[in-house]
Amino acid sequence: MDRRFVDCHSHVVPSGDDGAATIQDGLSLCKSAAGHGTAVLFATPHVWPYFTLSDEREVEIREAHERMRPHAGLELRLGFELTPAQALLQEDPHRYVLDGTDCVLMEVPFSGPPDVLIALAEHVEAAGLRPVIAHPERTEAVLEDPSIADDLAARGWMLQVNATSLTGRHGPEPEELGWSLIERGIGNLVASDGHRTTRPAHLDEAHALAEQRLGDRALSLFDGSALGVMPLRTASRAASTGA
Repeated sequence: MDRRFVDCHSHVVPSGDDGAATIQDGLSLCKSAAGHGTAVLFATPHVWPYFTLSDEREVEIREAHERMRPHAGLELRLGFELTPAQALLQEDPHRYVLDGTDCVLMEVPFSGPPDVLIALAEHVEAAGLRPVIAHPERTEAVLEDPSIADDLAARGWMLQVNATSLTGRHGPEPEELGWSLIERGIGNLVASDGHRTTRPAHLDEAHALAEQRLGDRALSLFDGSALGVMPLRTASRAASTGA
């Protein structure tokens, strides 16, 4: 398969969260992602208010990433997914960037208002970084009031829709809202949020659906261009262009 996808949200590096439990599990997820068209995969361990990134945990995560990277079958980069918390407003957000970018991934809380998210995104922006807002279409606040997503986008913040929302895994409401976000140009990129073998880091099915609905515009949601990341051309692509 021609590998051209950049996936900025997954949980393939063991970190003690609800993603891959072991390095072997994580490598299986990486190789499966590569087989479904992904060239660059960001592992983004959760940083929850009740499960922070202690120095010890960060060392363990970075060591696991380094052990996995040469065997992943794709370019495996590291970042983090932040659940908004007041304590993060006192930290330097550069600690959490998606490697090789100026972006920080954070999620809309699944329940409750988005106030702390907005404060965190402003904090990230004030540090000269770009907020990427994960899966707004799956959250209580945005499902109840979709204009919140428009307000976040109007601030210039990127909205990341889950591939699994577009394929209907999370039910009809997130599916409908996810498609609305990307069809209206409010959603900027699609990522897998892959966690485990039953929820793998695959983008190809969602990309095929997006091509049907959006035509050539679909690829820009999947190819990393919104992040400033471009995957290396595979040999087949290079050959097809005469490079």
